[in-house]
Formats: sequence, structure tokens, C-alpha cells
Amino acid sequence: MKFRAEITIMPLKALLDPQGKAITGSMKNLDLPQISNVRVGKNISLLVEADNKNQAAEIVETACKKLLANPIMEYYEFSIFEVEV
Repeated sequence: MKFRAEITIMPLKALLDPQGKAITGSMKNLDLPQISNVRVGKNISLLVEADNKNQAAEIVETACKKLLANPIMEYYEFSIFEVEV
């Protein structure tokens, strides 16, 4: 079976996000003062071959821990969707 994983990786809330801070500051210059607290992260989409959804989730979890996210600076969350063949 094939599954699609949608992974969101964001900087830890306790850490400064320089990109987000710069974008937040620029919002006032664009006459958008209603926007604040911008945080910039990554979105990763990938396909996983697995016997079932739980196995696919375990594979994605391993990929996040070992390569995709830096746990010292980032946290991640993901969703798994079955792909129709």
C-alpha cells in the first residue's frame, strides 16, 4: 500500500525565529498591522510504501527523527493519508 505523509516542521516556540520576526516587522510597512507573531517553518510531502497506516506512521516518525527535523531547534507533526491506486 502507498501512503502520503504531510509533515510540518517548525522552530521550537521557545526559540527566536529570525525569518518570522523579519516578516512580522514588514507587515506594518505593508499596512497589515493586524498580522503578528509570524513563524516560518517547512512543509514536506512524501510517499511511503507500507503494509498499513501504523507502519507508515512509524517510518515517517523515524525519518523525522533521523533526518528531516533537528529536535534541538525544531518540532514536527505529520498526517498520513492512504493513496488510491
